Amino acid sequence: MDIQDVIREQVSSNPVVLYMKGVPQMPQCGFSATAVQILKACGVSQVFAVNVLADDAIRQGIKEFSNWPTIPQLYIGGEFVGGADILREMYQNGELQQMLADAGVVTAQS
Repeated sequence: MDIQDVIREQVSSNPVVLYMKGVPQMPQCGFSATAVQILKACGVSQVFAVNVLADDAIRQGIKEFSNWPTIPQLYIGGEFVGGADILREMYQNGELQQMLADAGVVTAQS
């Protein structure tokens, strides 16, 4: 299985996937920490997190997979959402919460 297949499998078999530097309990960069904090604020308790610092093939492969140059990268329901700045913007306008609710990951906020 090549790295693109591995990534495709991770993204398609987990409702929320975060490719980040470090792990949710100990992010290794500010942008990854922001992404984790936003997901927690949305009420997401289960995230399939992939530490790109632990695997150079994943680190490069995810950038090619999404055609997005930076980490972190969030996928919800198999769909690429974006990085930390996009997550922040989507969280502030309620789009991220709705997307997570639509994916059945969290209950809709009133």
